[in-house]
Parts: sequence; structure tokens; C-alpha cells
Amino acid sequence: VTVRDALNQALDEELERDERVFLLGEEVAQYDGAYKISRGLWKKYGDKRVIDTPISEMGFTGIAVGAAMAGLRPVCEFMTFNFSMQAIDQVINSAAKTCYMSAGSIAVPIVFRGPNGASAGVAAQHSQCFAAWYGHCPGLKVVSPWSSEDAKGLLKASIRDDNPVVMLENELLYGVPFEMSEQAQSKDFVVPIGKAKVERQGTHITLVSHSRPVGHCLEAAAVLAKEGVECEVINLRTIRPMDIETVEASVVKTNHLVTVEGGWPQFGVGAEICARIMEGSAFNYLDAPAVRVTGADVPMPYAKILEDNCIPQVKDIIFAVKKTLNI
Repeated sequence: VTVRDALNQALDEELERDERVFLLGEEVAQYDGAYKISRGLWKKYGDKRVIDTPISEMGFTGIAVGAAMAGLRPVCEFMTFNFSMQAIDQVINSAAKTCYMSAGSIAVPIVFRGPNGASAGVAAQHSQCFAAWYGHCPGLKVVSPWSSEDAKGLLKASIRDDNPVVMLENELLYGVPFEMSEQAQSKDFVVPIGKAKVERQGTHITLVSHSRPVGHCLEAAAVLAKEGVECEVINLRTIRPMDIETVEASVVKTNHLVTVEGGWPQFGVGAEICARIMEGSAFNYLDAPAVRVTGADVPMPYAKILEDNCIPQVKDIIFAVKKTLNI
């Protein structure tokens, strides 16, 4: 099942399950979604539940946040998260802070979703990763799926959650097929928000990642296994609240840590993981400094070769692992 189909299934099931749920965004209805995530939903549920909006992120995000405050459960799609900057006031000041400011009396059950991070050949204004931006803000929950199972389970959990959730998908993963268990195909399947998943067991080093780089980590682990290095690969799934316990338990076992992300290095997800490990009890178990593998500290170039050099590749992860293990 591709990630695209998993997301489509999740939306379909939740629209059917709860009539308060609706989807709005640019091109989501008649065009079946810019990335075909909402394929068939407009035909099935009609204009009231699947709504095409004008190209005004500030406008339709405001409508969605207001609808959530009034008791509906909107799913607000951004064509890419770079455009969520147009609506950052709605997402942070209106959605994230309202529950706290109203002493818990006004819930804002909304999901902001869309592709985040680098795609292919779309240059600086469409390639930024916002995991660190949104992960920084109390009042939001932030999830970042990798596999089809993550995508379906996290989207369903996000829609059912009474808090604003930012769901950072990846355009390059939409067409990627993953095995999906029987359990994951069921209508009751959810992935709990705030729980990481160990994708591969290992004893020598811990690799922590989210979104598309999880796949790179698994590829690197397969190559390294041939050289006798067993990597434990952790798929964070959730950026906020971060499941640092799973990472700590792994570091206690492997004594080495490498974080991998597509975003920029300064104040990033990897920086936060390193800081939390340093502050916690797992720090005493580290046999070498933790190492970050990140995107390059530049706006994304357009040229293919430069783009490839800006995004963490499998070879970069292997290099970081060998450096950490001193081999």
C-alpha cells in the first residue's frame, strides 16, 4: 500500500466515522488533491465535507481554526508547509495557544497536514523542513510519518485528538509502497501520538530519524551489517511530544548515537535529541560524542547535483556511523 493510499484510507474512514470531520484546502475537492491524497472523497462526501478554497492560506486556515473552536474537526491541507508561513499566526496564536489561554475551556481539534521538507527540483521556497519550527511550540502536537502504517495510524490519531496537530508528510514518500499488516488495514487502527518505533534492532549504534531519512537509515544499516556493524534504527514518528525514553533505552544498550534529519542543523530536531540525551541519565552510557547528520545549512539550491549534496544521503549516514565508532 502506498503512503498516498494509506492517507486516503485514513481520511475516508474518519470522514465516514464522524460527521464533524471535514477537509479543506487548495485543489482538495474537484481536482482530487494536488497530490491525489483526497482522491474520490469529494464525489463521495460532497461540497460540505470536502471544500476547495481560494489561494489564501491565511483565510482558509482562519476559517478552519474557527470551525474547530466551534466544535467541528477540520483537516486543513497546505499544498506544502512552506505556504503555512502565510498562516503562521492562525496556527500558533489562534490554534496552539487557545486551549491554554482559555484555561482548557476551548479545545481546538484541528489537523494541519501537507508535504514538508525537500521534494525533487523545487528549489528553496518549496523544500524547507518545518519539524523544528512547529516542534518548538507548546500547544501543538507534531507528527512526522515514514511508512504507510505510520501515515494512516498517525492521521487517524491526529483527527481524533482534541488538540491541534501538525502532520508533516513527505511528497517523495507518497508514491512509495510499504507492507501493511492486517491490523493496520482495520478501521480501528491508530498509531499513538508520542511513541517512537524501533524499526530495526541493533547493538552497536543508535540511529534516530523521522520521515523519509528513516528509509536512508535502514539502507545504511543494511550496508553496515555486511561489515559487522549492527545499527538500531528508531523512527521517531512524533516530533512533539518527543519519545526520548525510547532513544535513551537504545543508547543505554548501544552506547553510541547518530541523529539523521533532512532539515537544517541549527536548533534542529537532532540538536534537541542530543541535548535531551546529554541532560538525561543515558549520557553516562555514551562512549563517543553524539553526531548529527542534517541537511546543509543553505537555502535549497535548484541544481540537481547541489540538491543531492544538500540532502543527507546513505553514504553520509555510513560515514557518520564509522566516525562515531572510530572505524
